[in-house]
Amino acid sequence: MKTKKMIFESTFREQQYQLHESNSLESLFHLILIDDNQHSYHYVIEMLGYIFGYGEEKAWTLARIVDTQGQVIIETASRSICEEHQLQVHNYGADHRITSSKGSMSAIIESAP
Repeated sequence: MKTKKMIFESTFREQQYQLHESNSLESLFHLILIDDNQHSYHYVIEMLGYIFGYGEEKAWTLARIVDTQGQVIIETASRSICEEHQLQVHNYGADHRITSSKGSMSAIIESAP
């Protein structure tokens, strides 16, 4: 568990730096997670922690929002960072807790206002 936590924290620091650098040079975009019935809260929390370095509380809050509202902004960054993370979301895999889960969740990119 320590290894994952260290990876999460390291990833989060790198993303903060990248976001700071990208803010001054590029337009910002939202990466939006789309709800479905093929993934559990545990899956969403795990995935957000692994990819974005989010702690359990923040990840649970985002999981709750996507479940109740149908979508949630999980990141605001440069287009290239959003595209990289979108690919990671799409490649994360199925939820082993749900037998009908056939693949990853979906995320879309939109321009931030």
